[in-house]
Amino acid sequence: MGIFSAEFNHVNDDEKQSVLTPEMCRAGRAYLDWTQADLAERAAVSRGTVRDYEANAHAVHRSTPALLRKALEDGGLRLVEWDGRLALVQT
Repeated sequence: MGIFSAEFNHVNDDEKQSVLTPEMCRAGRAYLDWTQADLAERAAVSRGTVRDYEANAHAVHRSTPALLRKALEDGGLRLVEWDGRLALVQT
């Protein structure tokens, strides 16, 4: 079903539907065959922001995961809860 999934062991119930992990970001971008620059342009952030987020290099602005998620969703993917995990699936 999902192209990538992650357990909810680090987020509470209110956060489940909003979390885009760096791993899911990389997987979603790879699935869509987007470069970091492609995702950055679609999310209106810098390529460095995408690079740092995916590498979990340092804390990013609170809005960054939401912007990246929206860009991936606009590209045809969505985050869904599936079997106690968060999955990125093609719409």
